[in-house]
Amino acid sequence: MVAGCRFDAVLIDLDGTMVDTAPDIVAAVSRMLEDFGTTPLPFDKVTGFIGNGVRNLVRRSLETAGIDQRFDIEQAQRVFEQHYADTNGQLGRVFPGVRAGLRELRERGYRSACVTNKPQALAASLLARTGLADYLDVLVAGDTLASMKPSPEPLWHACRLLDVDPGHCALVGDSPVDVAAARAAGLPVFIVSYGYAGQGGAEALRCDALIDSFEALPAILAQERDLTDAK
Repeated sequence: MVAGCRFDAVLIDLDGTMVDTAPDIVAAVSRMLEDFGTTPLPFDKVTGFIGNGVRNLVRRSLETAGIDQRFDIEQAQRVFEQHYADTNGQLGRVFPGVRAGLRELRERGYRSACVTNKPQALAASLLARTGLADYLDVLVAGDTLASMKPSPEPLWHACRLLDVDPGHCALVGDSPVDVAAARAAGLPVFIVSYGYAGQGGAEALRCDALIDSFEALPAILAQERDLTDAK
């Protein structure tokens, strides 16, 4: 845990942190590969490609399927995005405790932003479909800026939009990408244990804390706020 920090806002990753989007993404990748005349990849293999943006996901999928030399990445990405527009929010689910945790964060006066590498159109649609948009003040997507996580710029941009000093923010995510972005931005980072990479543990991911349920987050932040105020 991070001692001596007064948190006023939380930046939150989307895929693997708030929503289990893997079924939607894997289905879209499978349809893309079927369009290109090849066999879909194993579910866990595609899940391992999530988190570094759509282009990386498509590129690695083509490489793993052994067809990266046959199809242009731009073409493949367009095909994937067409399929993902159909599967987005259809097969996945909001992780247990996320809605309750976001609701309590808002009730306790914390501001919150979703900071994701997913493109704006897909992220906004997913947040609206799941109802999570009602609990978030800001969305910074993978195409909002010229750079995405692990660059610190999306995190700093979210802090500016929230009008909160980065020193009073924490990032919640599920992957090494989130840890790297937080470290570059100078923010504490909490990793959810149920996410796509959280099973590796806090030490393995070098995060500040591992949380098992999003519902625990408000109390953790409030405890640090109370400790700071008492000094």
